[in-house]
Amino acid sequence: MARNEANSALKIIPLGGLHEIGKNTCVFEYEDEIVLLDAGLAFPTEAMHGVNIVLPDTTYLRENRHKIKGMIVTHGHEDHIGGIAFHLKQFDIPVIYGPRLAMAMLEGKLEEAGVRDRTELRTVLPRDVVRIGKAFFVEYIRNTHSIADSFTVAIHTPLGVVIHTGDFKIDHTPVDGEKFDLQRLAEHGEKGVLCLLSDSTNSEVPGFTPSERSVYPNLDRVFSQAKGRLFVTTFASSVHRINIVLQLAKKHNRVVTVVGRSMLNLIAHARNLGYIKCEDSLFQPLHTVRGLPDENVLILTTGSQGESMAAMTRIANKEHPHIKIREGDTVVFSANPIPGNTIAVVNTIDKLMIQGAHVVYGRDKGVHVSGHGCQEEQKLMLALTRPKFFVPVHGEHRMLVKHSETAQSMGIPKENMVIIQNGDVIELTEESIRVAAKVPSGIELVDTTSSGMVSAKVLQERQTMASEGLATIAAAVDWNGKLLARPEIHLRGVVTSIERSLLLKWVQQRIEEILRVRWSEFVTGNEPNDIDWGGLQGTLEKELARSLRRELQCQASVTLLLQVPEQPPEPAVKVSDGRRRRTRSTAVAS
Repeated sequence: MARNEANSALKIIPLGGLHEIGKNTCVFEYEDEIVLLDAGLAFPTEAMHGVNIVLPDTTYLRENRHKIKGMIVTHGHEDHIGGIAFHLKQFDIPVIYGPRLAMAMLEGKLEEAGVRDRTELRTVLPRDVVRIGKAFFVEYIRNTHSIADSFTVAIHTPLGVVIHTGDFKIDHTPVDGEKFDLQRLAEHGEKGVLCLLSDSTNSEVPGFTPSERSVYPNLDRVFSQAKGRLFVTTFASSVHRINIVLQLAKKHNRVVTVVGRSMLNLIAHARNLGYIKCEDSLFQPLHTVRGLPDENVLILTTGSQGESMAAMTRIANKEHPHIKIREGDTVVFSANPIPGNTIAVVNTIDKLMIQGAHVVYGRDKGVHVSGHGCQEEQKLMLALTRPKFFVPVHGEHRMLVKHSETAQSMGIPKENMVIIQNGDVIELTEESIRVAAKVPSGIELVDTTSSGMVSAKVLQERQTMASEGLATIAAAVDWNGKLLARPEIHLRGVVTSIERSLLLKWVQQRIEEILRVRWSEFVTGNEPNDIDWGGLQGTLEKELARSLRRELQCQASVTLLLQVPEQPPEPAVKVSDGRRRRTRSTAVAS
């Protein structure tokens, strides 16, 4: 591509994936054009009550939606494509290019979310080059990873070639026979690579990551030793691992029942595309295998990370409606916990063991290998591409630092690399690299049960209720600012030594005091119904919360239910016997 004499800088802006594992999202911007690379999600921490999905803050993309020309997808893992459907509800992406398996999985997600018409999906093959906008030509280069159909990309820009490795390891004996296209990387290195952005996940680990095939003999041994039912849980998207499990099931004369929606979908797509090859007869529904001998049954499930709603977790918690652990079952965790999930995983393992299962887990058992390259593979990537500038990505801070040290040992000057955080704006020219600015880079929380975003205020309220409890107060007030009845108070999760009768008396006195002192603030006119009931409710709730927290010595969440008369009082009227009467009013919850 011809060089642009205007000397415009290429901006590279990661919105997720740095100082963390998950929600990988990166922006490439040149002049008035933006190309996105991946858009993933992460999973919530225990403190994110009611949150199902964590996304990067997309404020910058919403504000610059008119610049977005398309997206590059490197592979089909959830931390790289799981956020796309949510983003399409906020802004259009004209076209998304990606490998066949990732696009098949993504199409189903977009259909389910009702946003399939917000973009165009186009599949790519190895060494395909696609044009996005005027400034970007993107070449897909086959790599090897824990999922089939994974790619590194060479992004041709007016300033030069930028290579983003995507997630990778260098597997010389891949299960599907699709080898890393190292030759093409070397060709780019020979011509000149302006900048390399490279996967840092295993930068602290010396040596090479073992081949996926190394898992086969260890799983084979476990299969041969299992006398009862055999359960295997792994990442739903680990196509290569699932292929191995299915091969071993056939070898050991076990039929396979798949439990877990995400795994069922992945296997269906992978079989349609030819990445998983096996006879239909190998699969049997759950109700069928109940009548088979235990030694002929294999149950393949989701839940290797202890996810609360995944099949294996529900089985461990005795919550699955159709599967119960029995003495003599063998359960294989063919995955290592990702950072943040260790406690959930070990709790699941403990519960399975208590119910009598023999659980095979841990790095020493050899039933799992990483999909990310270690130090020697990272060195090989640097040696082949020979970049002028270097940016370590995809990893926590210590991983990025260690990767930068490896790059320095390979001859890249320290001043030619940057260690960045989400939201940092890298400005890259032919002669320099620097962090020039910052864009919003927080998180957006999704509660999928309500299909809504969880604001920081709502999350804080949930955390307060979980840790300190909830106090609910009900009070009825008439049109003259007087209590109609004694207030009610209900405490949930609040620890206090104050007697209920004393607490009720104190609440009543406090409400009467507030009404006496501040009632006039809420009388907005001369008519009987000129009362700002909403303002009164807010003030009472705020004042009672402040006072109640002081009295209870805790930070309980306080909610006020205010009851008011349905109709304002009628003016007095004369009747035939000379007495006066008024129309009765009814109190209802506001």
